[in-house]
Amino acid sequence: MTTQANRLKGEFRGRTIRPGDGGYDEARKVYNGLIDRRPALIVEAAGPDDAAAVVDLARDHRLPLAVRGGGHGIAGFATCDDGVVLDLSAMKDIRVDPDRRTVRAGGGCTWDELNRATHAFGLATTGGIVSTTGIAGLTLGGGIGFLARRCGLACDNLVSAEVVTAAGEVVTAGPDHHGDLFWALRGGGGNFGAVTSFEYRLHPVGEIVGGPTFFRPRPEVLHGYVDLVRNAPEELGTVLGLALAPPAPFIPEEWHGRPVCVVISCWTGPAEEAGTTLAAVERLGPVVGRHVGPMPYPVINTLFDELLPPGLRHYWKGQHIHDLPDQAIDAHLEFASTMPSPETATLWFSLDGAAGRVGPDETAFAYRDAAFAVGLGASWRDPADDEANVEWSRAYDRAVRPFALDGGYVNFMAADDGDRVQANYLGNYDRLAQVKRRYDPDNLFRLNHNIRPEAPGGEDVG
Repeated sequence: MTTQANRLKGEFRGRTIRPGDGGYDEARKVYNGLIDRRPALIVEAAGPDDAAAVVDLARDHRLPLAVRGGGHGIAGFATCDDGVVLDLSAMKDIRVDPDRRTVRAGGGCTWDELNRATHAFGLATTGGIVSTTGIAGLTLGGGIGFLARRCGLACDNLVSAEVVTAAGEVVTAGPDHHGDLFWALRGGGGNFGAVTSFEYRLHPVGEIVGGPTFFRPRPEVLHGYVDLVRNAPEELGTVLGLALAPPAPFIPEEWHGRPVCVVISCWTGPAEEAGTTLAAVERLGPVVGRHVGPMPYPVINTLFDELLPPGLRHYWKGQHIHDLPDQAIDAHLEFASTMPSPETATLWFSLDGAAGRVGPDETAFAYRDAAFAVGLGASWRDPADDEANVEWSRAYDRAVRPFALDGGYVNFMAADDGDRVQANYLGNYDRLAQVKRRYDPDNLFRLNHNIRPEAPGGEDVG
């Protein structure tokens, strides 16, 4: 690999890192500690020109190309062995236009950085629930968060994107230019190029009322939650989770480390109406602990940060569901009682409201009639626990799969879920394959949940 690395010469404004260089082992790390790869070259791009040069280099040398945005990428696709890593994490320019209510942000930004920049103007757009998540991966996979019921998914709020294609061209994709690429980017993942900047539509969101309410893990809590979300005003964003209770001061000590059900609420409506809606949350079942109150919107997206630091080991599964029948609830609660680590959680994200009013073929993200996107998130610290955690997640997925739809939320899926890619996109898959063939006919951007530039049966679609 050293010989290969020495052959990879290029003119870049950003930093280049090769095996043997100081900082190489740190630079090759990714968020998921389960992933350990040794690329031949890492380039921390300083701008789209650097990104284009990296793409040209990888294409011309026929090397694997991984693209790293803000840095999460649970599946581990942001690195590779013996290939090239295009690292966008230095591209963090953010420009807010408060009059147009838009923001343009570099492909290396995290949601913490974007949220803080837009919050200064009392504005926000749908982002993740962990502030260290990169805007790129979340948006390209769809992008579900606390504002989805009121404002739509992150990809629904995408106005335009600057993209480096497999040909090394820098193009701007939007409704009026490269419209097919723009359509595919909104949910199709990293299949179509390296996105070096994103322009989002913003919404008036400043102070919110929210936080977690922990319950005893009982079926009536889950049943009640489904009914609550169906009937609640769209200004209520929520995430439901099954987890082990953290050692928080507002949770009785005897509950620390025990299975609980948690509802994280985010009310963005009039402050005087928060009490009525959030009281309905509290009535879902016996409350173990509660920490709800007013806060700036960016803060709600930091509540999980300490539980999910870089370097944890992750093996997640993703599903979409219409409903939670009794058998499904029993299965979820059974696996919640055997969670193998304190960092593990199962999360339900609602897809109704504004997210559900987008047609299934308006963007690549097709599951608009699903009630929830579910993430089965096994996360742990000790490498000695790898086998136990991976098998727990796989067994959990098998147990509840009969109650789920065929495809899942791509941002929650493991790297070995490649056989489910076509199902993730329903009737949009063939169209995505056509876009892939136009912009990446040789499948250079293949380190992802890959959409191949051919029909499902293997025939060319061009």
